[in-house]
Amino acid sequence: MKVSKNIAVKNEGGSPSRDELILQHLPLVRYLVAKVSSQLPPHVDKQDLMSAAVVGLINAADRFDPERGVMFKTFAEQHVRGTILDELRSYDVLSRTMRDKYKMLTRQLTKLEHSLGRNPTSEEVAESLDMNMNEYYELLDDVHILSFVSLDDSWDDNEGNTICLADVLCDSNAKSPQQQVMMAELSETLGHAIESLPERDRRVVTLYYYEDLNLKEVGEVLGLTESRISQILSQAMARLRGKMRFQCAA
Repeated sequence: MKVSKNIAVKNEGGSPSRDELILQHLPLVRYLVAKVSSQLPPHVDKQDLMSAAVVGLINAADRFDPERGVMFKTFAEQHVRGTILDELRSYDVLSRTMRDKYKMLTRQLTKLEHSLGRNPTSEEVAESLDMNMNEYYELLDDVHILSFVSLDDSWDDNEGNTICLADVLCDSNAKSPQQQVMMAELSETLGHAIESLPERDRRVVTLYYYEDLNLKEVGEVLGLTESRISQILSQAMARLRGKMRFQCAA
């Protein structure tokens, strides 16, 4: 999909025009698509995914209202992620079976953590699921795309406010005062949850999301294969999802 290069004149007050917003934020689209593309199966057309993401950016530019006090980058990220996820659903990448597997894994990790009073090992999780280690690793491979998607999982806090992990892990600097309070609280909760992860899981999450390394680069740092890093990330995000749901419901 091509975006018109006929740049409109800036609006009064020097604020960027619609076309300028689109062109300025194309790198953001490429970044978000590249982030998820590295974890997709071969049959997913990456160009179609990019086209869908650009549509999300255009829709964001059309709907953006600077009077609401939110940066366009923050607003655009939400729309672009949404169109990426919609496109993935059209490929049945996010099938009900996969989601059921991911929920099962999350529930089992949370159940074992509560019963053991610590983070369960991979071997303990596999045994509790009546799987050998190869089967458990295959499960982690099956749900690895949800390591990205789970960040867009949202739920309500005690006051009925919708919260989302993506808003904390991803760069979104300007929010309304209410959002800033919510994100500060969520950031603190997420920080505690990450600190409570096993050391290897914590390092993978930190390198991938905070240091912005890709799976191959994380593997090089830790001396592990890209496939193994993907599995560890799947397990870590399932752990975090369970921890966050438990703490936010407390």
